[in-house]
Amino acid sequence: MIRGVRGAITVSHNEENEIVDATEQLVKSMITENQIEAEDVSSVLISVTEELDAAFPAKALRRIKGWTYVPVMCMREIPVTGSLEKCIRIMMHVNTPQSQKEIQHIYLNEAICLRPDLREKKIEE
Repeated sequence: MIRGVRGAITVSHNEENEIVDATEQLVKSMITENQIEAEDVSSVLISVTEELDAAFPAKALRRIKGWTYVPVMCMREIPVTGSLEKCIRIMMHVNTPQSQKEIQHIYLNEAICLRPDLREKKIEE
């Protein structure tokens, strides 16, 4: 079954190294928490808020051994007034036997405010 694995992280500055490093941290956390193998990934969509234009965050996946052939696309997030700034969001499509309830969606730094319901679920379990 193909499942979506979500993740988000924020950065402090619109700088290439910070954007790529934060994206790598997020992806590695998503991989670890969900036991993801590159061969099981159909595609990865990465969006950034409009003020982040110093780098393509997809560069981070090319740093990870075995992820060379995983299809990745970057795009701009919808600029909703009052939304979280300097945010990188990921939607990873993964072939997995896990149920939707078992998927661990990862929210780091200021992005934890995006899905407090998932954070509370983890604390309760």
